[in-house]
Amino acid sequence: MDQDPRAQSATAPRDWTALIDDVTAGRWIDPDSGKPAEVPFKTIVIRDSLAQDAAELLAQTMPAESYGVVCDENTVDVMGAAIAAQIGAKARLIVLDHPHADAAAVRDLQARSKGIETLVAVGSGTLNDLCKFATFGDGRQYSVFGTAPSMNGYTSSTASITLDSGLKSTQNAHAAKGVFLDIAETARAPQYLIAAGFGDSLCRPTAQVDWFFSHQMLGTYYATAPYVLQDADEAEMLARSAGLGTRDPEAVGYLHRILTLGGLGIAVTRMSHPGSMGEHQISHWIDSFAADRHPGTVHGQQVGVASVTMARLQEQILAMEEAPRIGPTEFDEAAIRARYPAAAVEACLKASRAKVMDQAAADSFNADLAAKWPGLRKTLQAMMIPSAELARHLRAAGGGATPEEIGMDRALYAQSLRHSREMRDRYSFLDLAADMGILEDFIEETI
Repeated sequence: MDQDPRAQSATAPRDWTALIDDVTAGRWIDPDSGKPAEVPFKTIVIRDSLAQDAAELLAQTMPAESYGVVCDENTVDVMGAAIAAQIGAKARLIVLDHPHADAAAVRDLQARSKGIETLVAVGSGTLNDLCKFATFGDGRQYSVFGTAPSMNGYTSSTASITLDSGLKSTQNAHAAKGVFLDIAETARAPQYLIAAGFGDSLCRPTAQVDWFFSHQMLGTYYATAPYVLQDADEAEMLARSAGLGTRDPEAVGYLHRILTLGGLGIAVTRMSHPGSMGEHQISHWIDSFAADRHPGTVHGQQVGVASVTMARLQEQILAMEEAPRIGPTEFDEAAIRARYPAAAVEACLKASRAKVMDQAAADSFNADLAAKWPGLRKTLQAMMIPSAELARHLRAAGGGATPEEIGMDRALYAQSLRHSREMRDRYSFLDLAADMGILEDFIEETI
């Protein structure tokens, strides 16, 4: 039986939003610009306990004449019904039945909440994204009470929505007026959700390596601010990975901090690249195209496994003393058209074409990489966390580090490694491995 975290002793600091408050108040200096960082979030509250103050927090942060308290069949009992009761006559409880973060659910939520001034999401990934995107679409405000430390989307102004085409995509949205995270309540979340949040946070090193490599080789934008924000807290969180496996409130508090800071890093840069490269492409491909083969795993579980895989691939390539060499990109339009639903084909073709290199481009890339390799290799290696260490931490937190450990079919996961680069124009080590001609061997050896 899981131990109630409120019965455990904790030495957690009371000021969980130190640094976070500096960022939201405009006091934190962006190291890339030398100016105060600007983010759309103004109220982020992380406390050992706050659910009992929900009505007061909302009145201070998002005063309104009516609130739609949006939850699902699980979170209604966790906090949803209690929050609606606190608000009283101004609240309408909206309980979604096993919702999915897709375009149809967004339209349904807009219809069900028509006439309500504001929405209050009570949940984590799916409920937050639905409320965020629905209110962005119709001009209302929303706030969120998190029920699990399962992802960094509480402090993101984008939403992961599966479009009518079936393609899961990161969509522009807007910031929550208030983000409220109760450590005691979220530490009671199912263990797989706590491990999922931890898995989502472990993308930092693999995404940073991918993003910096793309910056150096293809001239894409890169910023250090997201990683400066997370640096100290990442070490604190990793030191407490085993505590996440026992629902220790201090460990959960640090996980909330790293997830929050990761989201703010995305807000500072106004792009998701700092925490979403090859490893996220793998997860998004599974969610978009697994269909009835999808095992029901959540995003963070998939990202955790994918981060271990990407770290192994990056280690393998960065172990090379001599610079890698690529050939012209193998682009098979007919195969892509056959692989994806008609509604998603054009988006995948567009993303794939953006990364195609012919012989001349490959030759230029090789010459540039050969010149940069000694210094670039050392820089990238310094950004990494060893794949074995990532796997060890994931397991300590109660998560899985392989497809089998999260209940995913190996063949499905292998397909995601092989094809996920086709759905985004971001150049990752998956693209590099494919252009080097080693991706198939890596998949066979790893999976």
